[in-house]
Amino acid sequence: MDYAIWTLTVLLLLAGLVGSVVPLLPGTTLIFAGVLLHKLLLPASVSTAAVVWIGVFWLGSVVADFGCTLLGARLFGGSKWGLTGAGGGALVGMFFSLPALLLGTVLGAVAAEKLLGKRTDHEALKSGLGAALGFLVSAIVRAAFAAAMVALFAYSALTFATPAAG
Repeated sequence: MDYAIWTLTVLLLLAGLVGSVVPLLPGTTLIFAGVLLHKLLLPASVSTAAVVWIGVFWLGSVVADFGCTLLGARLFGGSKWGLTGAGGGALVGMFFSLPALLLGTVLGAVAAEKLLGKRTDHEALKSGLGAALGFLVSAIVRAAFAAAMVALFAYSALTFATPAAG
């Protein structure tokens, strides 16, 4: 039974790593779910402190995911319309591919700024590029959090495991 639990955990961690950079997969959420499930089913194999820290990293990844895109658009002069458009464009683009997700973010911000915000072409494009830059930064940060979560789990599993009773 332990092998099945370890296999499930590893599969969730790997899917989470892939999901941290691929649309439609909630990367760090899959990693955190795998860690929680593992702790519940094999409590002696990973420390509670590691699970708590992995949870903190998960929360940080969620905040960074939203914050970087919004901050990028805002720093480049985006209005509430640009931020809304970037989110809507990303939502549509994520169903197709990573490039479509990035393009959807830009086009959504530009279209919303132009049509609803009554901004100039230059201002709308600047907002769209800011949203795209923020999205790219959030992907890098999300991948870093995912790698840290997996590394912390692996370290804890290797150093915390109690020996089996003989």
